[in-house]
Amino acid sequence: MADQALKQDAGKVRLSLVPASIVEAIARVRQYGLNKYGEDKSWKQVEPERFMDAFLRHVLEMWQNGMNAIDDESKLPSMWHAACNLAFLIELTEGEKNENLEV
Repeated sequence: MADQALKQDAGKVRLSLVPASIVEAIARVRQYGLNKYGEDKSWKQVEPERFMDAFLRHVLEMWQNGMNAIDDESKLPSMWHAACNLAFLIELTEGEKNENLEV
């Protein structure tokens, strides 16, 4: 095991554990949203319930049409949209629910 005296990162989240494909998928949906809506932080002004509805619509689309369902408007995978909506929900509720989480 590496010497923690050289790099003090014990107990910090290992972001390298997150698959790069989900980061890219969310970024592509965000880019689509930026092109459509213009403002990159406007999502922070949206009620969480609307993201929950959008998340569920995309999940339902996959349920009805398979995991490779494509969103009619963006032509991006519904799974990517679901991931992005879930990311928004996590971000919007992080301060409320995740303050005391330990892994």
